Amino acid sequence: MSSQRNSSSDREARSKDRFGERVEGRIEGLALLVRTATMLRPAQVAHRIRLRALRLLERRRPELVTRPLAPPASATPGWPASFTPLDHACDFGEAAEIARGTFTFLNETRELGVPPDWRQVDASLLWRFNLHYFEWAWALVQASDSRSARESFASLWQSWCSSVSHARGEAWSPYVASLRLWVMCATFASLVKGSEFEANYLQEIAWHAGYVASHLELDVGGNHLVKNIKALIGAGVFLERSNLITTGVDHLEAQLPIQVLADGGHFERSPSYHCQVLQDLIDIQALLTAANSRSPRGLDVAVEAMRAWLGELVGADGDVALFNDATRVGRPRLAALNPRAPAKRPVSVLGSSGYVVVRPDDRTQVILDVGDPCPDDLPAHAHADCLSFELWIDGERAIVDTATSTYEPGSRRQYERSTAAHNTVEIDGKDQTEVWGAFRAARRARGSLELVSTHEDIVEVVASHDGYRRLAGAPLHRRRWRISPGRIEITDTISGCNTHRVVSRLHLLSIAASQLSITGEGGRLDTDTCTVASSFGELHPATVHSITVEEGGLPRTLSWCLKWS
Repeated sequence: MSSQRNSSSDREARSKDRFGERVEGRIEGLALLVRTATMLRPAQVAHRIRLRALRLLERRRPELVTRPLAPPASATPGWPASFTPLDHACDFGEAAEIARGTFTFLNETRELGVPPDWRQVDASLLWRFNLHYFEWAWALVQASDSRSARESFASLWQSWCSSVSHARGEAWSPYVASLRLWVMCATFASLVKGSEFEANYLQEIAWHAGYVASHLELDVGGNHLVKNIKALIGAGVFLERSNLITTGVDHLEAQLPIQVLADGGHFERSPSYHCQVLQDLIDIQALLTAANSRSPRGLDVAVEAMRAWLGELVGADGDVALFNDATRVGRPRLAALNPRAPAKRPVSVLGSSGYVVVRPDDRTQVILDVGDPCPDDLPAHAHADCLSFELWIDGERAIVDTATSTYEPGSRRQYERSTAAHNTVEIDGKDQTEVWGAFRAARRARGSLELVSTHEDIVEVVASHDGYRRLAGAPLHRRRWRISPGRIEITDTISGCNTHRVVSRLHLLSIAASQLSITGEGGRLDTDTCTVASSFGELHPATVHSITVEEGGLPRTLSWCLKWS
């Protein structure tokens, strides 16, 4: 009897514990949401409500929300023959595979099957987005057998139209619809013009144009809004609708001073998204010129500034640094963007975007992240990585960012955004910026560049951030780099008070292990294996070195010394 009572009491206690954990978790989730929402602009909230209302209405009556924007009766739809989008020169897969309904996105290959399944519900959301972007049509444009390519596209197009309803599902996310609209205009002459379904295709372009015009992502902004604007301008030129061109140009004029920082960096502070936006601006610039239309004020200056910034953030291996949400861009696309070669100097400071590039000799490149993680009102692609860095030796990446392999919510996405995944200091197992969900961030670390100096062949950089001010004793992390040919010395000082667990980490690609000597002081030294990303769905083995202070009073100092021959 006694054991039964004890067992019942244990169950009740466990039940109460679980209930308490659930309540605590919900309270913390609500607190994160509130801390995230307070960073938004009121106009963003209003636009989010507007778009949500439109989506609810168009589930029943899409014709009440979207009005097709047909070309004038006298118009001949199409783009000027003198304009070629940058995508035309890029690789989008094998035409033969696509003709069979086999698509490879994010390093994952899937088949539509018979009958074609355009929903692909068991694929990741980003994979499905890629399917509906229609960028795969470029592979058919580039195919040597144009007749076969046109027949394949006709089959795929008709299948897609019969399977996907207007304004329903992820195919009609405004970003996805914008990208698809641009591709539809771009591939019309090669794949559609003169075919039996040309009239239907032109009707769809008109419907897409009306949809994008009524669904501008003014709530999100950033690269999404640029993609909307690009689609509006592209459709305006294609349909000979000057009102669409004017709307797009006006929006872009307003966005350029916001999205392109004084140092030329895109304000989301992701090198790969910088490339996306730069490509969009180059395409807009060239299309408007070819169409003899007015270009947005400041566009030429913005493009050149972004090319200069990109030249600094391309690593010695020929691809971009991988800070925040970033993946490798690839040499062909980078070449098409025409980044400006950086000046030959030991250090470049990109103060507005928060990066410092150090080249103490021809063999060495170090890129330091010393700024804020994201714009206040757009945290989607932020990582908790302030005072992290990447190192290239003899053209190879050695110290690496963990980067981004997935946008799917879950443990891997949370890890890749976390402080523990970056080459910086973590305190009490917390993230310096409160990254949560798949694309959100609450309280953010604020980076401060304090010193940049050069003396003979030594570059010294000092920076700090206040991301841990919310913890007991208000810890402040300050990092000093001393970078010279064949050597980097790093000193981490954690000021403040109280007792904390402090861990400093360095992530090393396995290929660099034999050429790089790493020593550390100030705590327990450990070495473990890990994986780092280079693109979506692509992970590589790596080694993580760490210095750990389990229960240390502040202030505290840790140090690294990296040497190579």
